[in-house]
Amino acid sequence: MEQWSWPARYDAAYLPPVGQEHWFPVRETMDPQEREAAIVVRLREVMRYAYDHAPFYRRKWDGAGVEVEEIRTLADFEQVPVVTKEELRAAQAAHPPFGDYLCIPQQDVVRVHGTSGTTGRPTAFGIGRDDWATIANAHARVMWSMGIRPTDTVFVGSVFSLYMGSWAALLGAERLGAAAFPFGAGVAGQTLRAVNWMQQMKPSVFYGTPSYALRLAEVAVENGVDPREFGVRILFFSGEPGAAIPGIRQQIERAYGGKVFDSGSMAEMTPWMSLGESSAQAGMLCWQDVVFTQVVDPATHATVPYGGEGTPVYTHLERTSQPMIRLLSGDLTRWEAGPSPCGRTYPILPRGIYGRIDDQFTIRGENVYPSTISEIVAGLPGYGGEHRIIVAREETMDTLAVQVEYDARALSGADAVEAFRLAAQDALRTALGVSAQVVAMPQNSFERFEFKARRVIDERDLFREVIGAP
Repeated sequence: MEQWSWPARYDAAYLPPVGQEHWFPVRETMDPQEREAAIVVRLREVMRYAYDHAPFYRRKWDGAGVEVEEIRTLADFEQVPVVTKEELRAAQAAHPPFGDYLCIPQQDVVRVHGTSGTTGRPTAFGIGRDDWATIANAHARVMWSMGIRPTDTVFVGSVFSLYMGSWAALLGAERLGAAAFPFGAGVAGQTLRAVNWMQQMKPSVFYGTPSYALRLAEVAVENGVDPREFGVRILFFSGEPGAAIPGIRQQIERAYGGKVFDSGSMAEMTPWMSLGESSAQAGMLCWQDVVFTQVVDPATHATVPYGGEGTPVYTHLERTSQPMIRLLSGDLTRWEAGPSPCGRTYPILPRGIYGRIDDQFTIRGENVYPSTISEIVAGLPGYGGEHRIIVAREETMDTLAVQVEYDARALSGADAVEAFRLAAQDALRTALGVSAQVVAMPQNSFERFEFKARRVIDERDLFREVIGAP
């Protein structure tokens, strides 16, 4: 395979010939069984490296009775215990600042990123110089597969902070040779400035979150600008479900006149675009020669067959600083065997990452995912662009209400609005298996977000507090 080595080394000047579909044709189109055989060898190399350099892994594997040299098949690799985010936070608390899973000397760290820490101790990401170059190469590969070329200008419309998404998208654009426009986002009032800049600079590619792309289009229209005037031909996203939800994807593509691509796994797994769609738009590909992805049963952590649903577990195949080996994501997806219509033979996530296991809520015995509700209401004719999900308790019964904005331009009169409300109610009942009270709201009833949308309000927590329930 092209430049398949450990540690990874790439020619920083390499670009595919003009007109070539694949960045690395052999690696991307090879027989999956041949690739898996090479991955098994690489897994042993990565594990041996981590065992020798990281007390975290040495302690964990010794305790589980795992012998690196005994990993001879992918089935053997399933016996390696998963790593959780809680373990990473504990390791960093005990061995600050990067934890005892940092496999390079601390003085060799050249970039520090991390989580926000809004739900506990923030996690610090320490990235070495060689890894920074490897991340750039991987992201450039995936962006090339979407159709992004050196002649493009990439507008990065997401926050520049500790958040890895913006920086890694910027890094990929620079490695690919495209013009990078690191605009950023997240500041109130900044969206109109983004409209003005995009109108002036005409970037051909946009990166951000689906929520922000929709907000940007709304602000443009409010100010008399057709988003199609920007000339954006490709929009790629990460950070939240949405780009793989048909209704939301169609909204964005109609607004901008460009093609939408989904991408993204976890910041810890950067290069996070190792889950990324290609020009075929057939779902996110698992770029297995960059990050080895297994979709597993959440209870047993055993790989589920193709066609099955589970949670991704990720293993770096090219990182030397803080390599993650069987990191449990807690996300929810379904996978299928390749190949993709683009010729790449990687497994496919046809619906992308469509939720988190811990984001689900239970209503009268039925598990409900916010992304399912979003998919339904966003696909309704007359949908006004935003909605809120309210979970509450009425006496001893859990209740579900969905407030859905409607577009008055598409629905003329009270009868049309009521028909929209009933259609939403029926569609939700059919899909969820429980009834939901739908309230139709005028467009712009809800706050728009400069980064990620927050749509779920669970009022049962207040009820539990009042009655003293756990």
